[in-house]
Amino acid sequence: MLFSRMTLRLLRLALWCGIAPGLLYSAGMAAETASTSPLRVYFGTYTGAKSKGIYMAQFDPATGRLGPAELAVRTTGPSFLALHPGGQFIYAVGETSNVGGRRVGAVRAFRIDAATGRLKLLNQQVSGGEGPCHLSVDKAGKWLLVANYGSGSIAALPITADGNLGPPIMVIQHEGGSVNRERQSGPHAHFITTDPANRFALTCDLGLDKVLVYRLEPAMGVLLPNEPPFATVQPGLGPRHIAFSADGHFAYLISEMGAALTVFAYDARSGSLKELQTLSTLPAGFSGAKSGAEVQVHPSGRFVYASNRGHDSIAVFAVDAETGKLSWVDCQPTGGKTPRHFLIDRSGQWLLAENQDSDNVVVFRLDQATGRLQSAVQTVDVPCPVCAVFGPQR
Repeated sequence: MLFSRMTLRLLRLALWCGIAPGLLYSAGMAAETASTSPLRVYFGTYTGAKSKGIYMAQFDPATGRLGPAELAVRTTGPSFLALHPGGQFIYAVGETSNVGGRRVGAVRAFRIDAATGRLKLLNQQVSGGEGPCHLSVDKAGKWLLVANYGSGSIAALPITADGNLGPPIMVIQHEGGSVNRERQSGPHAHFITTDPANRFALTCDLGLDKVLVYRLEPAMGVLLPNEPPFATVQPGLGPRHIAFSADGHFAYLISEMGAALTVFAYDARSGSLKELQTLSTLPAGFSGAKSGAEVQVHPSGRFVYASNRGHDSIAVFAVDAETGKLSWVDCQPTGGKTPRHFLIDRSGQWLLAENQDSDNVVVFRLDQATGRLQSAVQTVDVPCPVCAVFGPQR
């Protein structure tokens, strides 16, 4: 029997995590047969004069065509989104919100209307800090994890069976700073996610120049400091987002202030990170404003992509399958200004670049042999897009 790359990766992941391979194989085959079905894409935005909330558009993975954007729900400051693994709910940060008469950070739960794709607000809770900028749902769909940039704290909120959020059951306040006194005088939690086995939560703190690691107790939603409790990067880089390799053995960190990628070897048993390599996401000789934003791994595991604000580009790197280290391939313009985020579809054929300051999303075909972005397929107007997630397969 012949297996596709996706199925082989799922089988390896099953063996690594102790999951029955047949279960993941069946799921992988189902995903592959459904991969050409139309999808909805949801766009988080900065709201204001142009944007009024979360937008959605139809995406055709067979052609890469993206339909016109329409408002999915009116809401304030939904700059980052997370899809529940069950596919029925979407969660969004509210960077500044009114909760109980107080101006605080909030997180909101929405139900997806299966027929129309529109979102209905279920409830909202405080985020456990100020200026929430990132959130994720654990693999079991029981806990919402939130990173609060303004206060430098992280929080865990329970998710009920009907998708509603409970109040934070745990808030952890980071302490300290780093070398850049203007931007790193205190902690700034910028990202939080669980590892592929759902045993550890990793959070990037721009203000501390650290990736902090917590043991996740899934029954209680408790986050306990790991041993070792963190990995450091070069002072002043400003860690922002992290993405795991296809097999979970490596983690790729993009730093905002240094516009750099750091490659870590990841030990899934201990939750420890060991730095292997750090390299720039910008072409040699560039001397303009730099700001790293998003990092993602291609579904094949062969390429890593990173976005550059200021340079307005996507950097492409090839992955050494044995060592996890990266080699430079190319750096290509995104067809807009300030690519704060981008999204690669599940087939690995398409990349959607969300250009915040030019109010557009540009769809590129990806060269499967080299990883490079080919000519743009389409440009769609979306007001102030800063995040995108695919909705459930239909």
